[in-house]
Amino acid sequence: MNGKVIVVGGPTASGKSDLAVRLAKKYGGEVISADALLVYKGLNIGTAKPTKEEMQDIPHHLIDVMEPTQNFSVSDYERLALPVLEDILSRGKTAIVCGGTGFYIKALLFKSQFGNTPQNQEIREKYKKIAQEKGNTYLHNLLKACDKESAEKLHENDTKRVIRALEIFELTGKKKSEQQDKEIARYPYTAYAVDFPRETLYERINRRVDLMFELGLLDEVKGLISLGIDENCQCMQAIGYKEVYEDLQTGASVAQMKELIQKNTRNYAKRQITFFKKFPLIEWIDKDTLL
Repeated sequence: MNGKVIVVGGPTASGKSDLAVRLAKKYGGEVISADALLVYKGLNIGTAKPTKEEMQDIPHHLIDVMEPTQNFSVSDYERLALPVLEDILSRGKTAIVCGGTGFYIKALLFKSQFGNTPQNQEIREKYKKIAQEKGNTYLHNLLKACDKESAEKLHENDTKRVIRALEIFELTGKKKSEQQDKEIARYPYTAYAVDFPRETLYERINRRVDLMFELGLLDEVKGLISLGIDENCQCMQAIGYKEVYEDLQTGASVAQMKELIQKNTRNYAKRQITFFKKFPLIEWIDKDTLL
C-alpha cells in the first residue's frame, strides 16, 4: 500500500471539514468522516454536514450510511470504515480521516492488544445479552464499577471493547487497566488538530448555532419527529437535536434553545480538546499553515 493517512481532528466548529477538503485536493485524497452524527441520513443542519458544494467533488465516506432509527457504535464504525481506509490506501491515494469523534478515529487507526488473557465466548455472549436487554449505558456502568480507569477510556457505545474489559476482569480478577495494553497503529499516519484561542472558538460555536437556526434546525427536528424519531433514538440524544426536541415539548423559546445548545456545544468542545491533547503524535496547528 503506497497511500498515506492524514488525521484532521480537534473540537467542533474549528474548520476541520474545510481543511480536510483542501488537503484532499492538495494530495489527491479522499475523506473518511469520523463523526458520530454524520453517519445518519436526515440529520443535516444540526450536524453541520458538509454540502456537495463544500465537498468540492472530493469523495467523502461514512456520511449518510445509517437511518436515524438505527443505533451506531464505535465497533460499527470500525467495521465500516476500515475496509474503506484499506481500499483508499490500496489505490495509492491519501486517506484523510476527519472528525471530532476521537473514539472513532482511535478505533480506525489502532488495533488494541489486551495482554495474554484468553477469550471466553460464553462470557462475551452474556454481556452482549445484557447490552441488548438493558442498554449500553448499563453495560458501561458495570465496567465502571469494577474498572473505573478502563471505563473512563472507553465510550459506552464501544461495546466490543467494554465487553472485552469485563471479560478480562471476570476471567482474571484483574483490571484491564492494570495490564500492559498497547495501541498499535495499523498504518503510519500524520495527525493534526486545528487550534484556536478558546474565546475565538466559542465565538465560532455561537455563530454556528445561530446559523443552524437560520437554516431551519427547528423544521429539521420537527420533520424527524414526524417520521417517528423520538428521544429513544440514539441520534436524538445528540447536542442540538436533544435540546430542540425537549424544548419543543415544554414550549421554550428559540432564544432559550440557542443558549442551551451553545452552552452544551462549548462544553463538548472542551472535552474534545482534552481528548485530542492526549492523542498520540498529534500536532496542533493553525489550519492555514499546512497549505
